[in-house]
Amino acid sequence: MANTIYDRTIAFAGICQAVALVQEVAKNGHCDRDALATSLNAVLNTNPNSTLNVFGKESDLKLGLECLVKGIDSTPAGSEVTRYIISLMALERKLYSRNDAMAQLGDRLQMLERQLDHFELLDEQMISNLASVYLDVISPIGPRIQVAGTPSVLQQTSNQHKVRALLLSGIRSAVLWRQVGGKRRHLIFGRKKMVEQAKILLARM
Repeated sequence: MANTIYDRTIAFAGICQAVALVQEVAKNGHCDRDALATSLNAVLNTNPNSTLNVFGKESDLKLGLECLVKGIDSTPAGSEVTRYIISLMALERKLYSRNDAMAQLGDRLQMLERQLDHFELLDEQMISNLASVYLDVISPIGPRIQVAGTPSVLQQTSNQHKVRALLLSGIRSAVLWRQVGGKRRHLIFGRKKMVEQAKILLARM
């Protein structure tokens, strides 16, 4: 994987997109289907030939790039985005330090790839299977991510599955972020460069 500002921006937009979709599902019970497909597909794309290839095309990350540009600010919604991103990155670091969990994750993802022969990616069963990987492999590593939303929406099992499947996608993008050289200091000192890069990508869509 290349280690450039472009690659880091793409990987970080992947995290942002997963988080933006978590917010939409948790509040409204639905979200953009195309963006959802991009984020969930990234989980199962374990052998990409480039950073962008994890997601597809630049335009498939439109929601994540928009979130990167405008979403990480001091507004309540922006601080919620930031909290989710920091939590996902902390979880990914814990996962990375656990060889047993990494091996288990690899096995489970291979099983899921085989299940794509029988189910559509956005089929309820497939989303439930992705959610169970998050619940079984990622959640026990802790700490739990507290998802804010509409209580009646979050009580619905299908929405719980979507949220967990999307958190798994956020972890996938956090793994990618580390693989392309992303570090904590880039979030503090390099965010301006990523925002500029994201604006360039959005302008050419």
